[in-house]
Amino acid sequence: MPELTRRRALTAAAALSATAAANAALAPAAPAAEHHHGSPEPFDEVYRGRRIQGRPASGGGHHHGAGYAVFVDGVELHVMQNADSTWISVVSHYDPVPTPRAAARAAVDELQGAALLPFPAN
Repeated sequence: MPELTRRRALTAAAALSATAAANAALAPAAPAAEHHHGSPEPFDEVYRGRRIQGRPASGGGHHHGAGYAVFVDGVELHVMQNADSTWISVVSHYDPVPTPRAAARAAVDELQGAALLPFPAN
């Protein structure tokens, strides 16, 4: 068996990388559960006994005008979209999720039955 050299290891790594890139390029795109262009779809559901709602916000967003508003039992859950299109909330700030609905569900999970308190405005 030939000895593993640095050159062979780098060649193998390059081949693996090229194969992975080709597979990613050829893979069919997963269907989006919510819009990722513009504003996500509105939602209104009961999740683990808590009513969660989300809808486009008309103006007054604290970052750049219009945004997206999420509510847990009628109390606004402040959410923010990251540059990579993931979403975070004040409750689950260090656990990005793909949609505002997922952010609302993560907040409900994290609250463990506790009430969401209103976030003070600046």
